[in-house]
Amino acid sequence: MDKIDNEIFAAGKYLRLSPIKANRILNQIRGKKYQDAILILQFMPYRACINIKKILVSAASNAEHNHGIKKQELEIHKAFANQGPKMKRFQPRAQGRAFPIHKPTCHITLSLVNTKHKQ
Repeated sequence: MDKIDNEIFAAGKYLRLSPIKANRILNQIRGKKYQDAILILQFMPYRACINIKKILVSAASNAEHNHGIKKQELEIHKAFANQGPKMKRFQPRAQGRAFPIHKPTCHITLSLVNTKHKQ
């Protein structure tokens, strides 16, 4: 991967959702402008959109506060969800048996770039 100078990151870790379901949403907003991505996330009917929108707003605030870049000039450069640790639980079953349940977690990372300085 190539490194861009003004790349602004924000990450959400140990989120209680599946990385596969999170990636399905991140594929929709990758490469979009900040305003368009917020609009898409606001009207998609998935639970993961709430967490992804929070991370996106955080990344935009990082850009505005730390680098002085306006939110209108931002574009999503990278968006991915990595697998976190699985929470292991047991469900009681018939005849005293225990059935394992794995509750997935994920780490979501968003990277924004300034569209004016992009090649």
